[in-house]
Amino acid sequence: MVKQLCFYEWTVLCHLLLLVAVCSKKHGNPANDLVDIINNNRTSQKLPKLNDSPGLGCMALQYVELCKGNCSTGNAVNCKPPDDDFTEVFAPNCGVELPTFGTITGHMVGCKTKYLEPSQAFSDVLVKDKKALSLLRNKSHTEVGVGLVGFHKSFFWCVLFSDGKTNSTFVLDDHGEGIRQKKGCFSGSTYTCSDGEKTKTGLSVCNILMAGLLYIYYILQNFYHC
Repeated sequence: MVKQLCFYEWTVLCHLLLLVAVCSKKHGNPANDLVDIINNNRTSQKLPKLNDSPGLGCMALQYVELCKGNCSTGNAVNCKPPDDDFTEVFAPNCGVELPTFGTITGHMVGCKTKYLEPSQAFSDVLVKDKKALSLLRNKSHTEVGVGLVGFHKSFFWCVLFSDGKTNSTFVLDDHGEGIRQKKGCFSGSTYTCSDGEKTKTGLSVCNILMAGLLYIYYILQNFYHC
């Protein structure tokens, strides 16, 4: 009987560790995951990886922040900010040092009326046709940044590309320490994604499950001396 209970204890412990791994991944930064997917697609074609630029990522988030609420039925964003907004609005809001502002060589924007995991957002929203795939695989790109945000149950994604040099273009003041985004997330950031109700709901479920497993583990450990 005791051996069987000890077996249950190890089973509970394994499930607890698995749950911690799953929950931590789910509530990380999907913008970083999208950068990984983009780079994997490029390297599969023997193209170099793109540098993950926090400066570009933050401006990509600024882009979709400005355009949120403009999602058409075809998952297209009906919004095109003026070019001046990049230097006069997005860069200052992110703390991008203006002397380091480089050339943006392309961008992809898309939306969906529900949240999609990074791999699905990549294939169903951002890279839906040959034109987008050709842009992604452009040999002039050297840097990439991704931003995403949720708004009234719709989600918006933006990818910005640049031909700048690593650590010398789109440089953030104080390494971006002053940035505290309240909504959404961007690649290259050390902060987790804040996507409103989805994160709060998912996090509470994880907490409840982990608390339950911890309680069972405590009972087995202390009362049956496994």
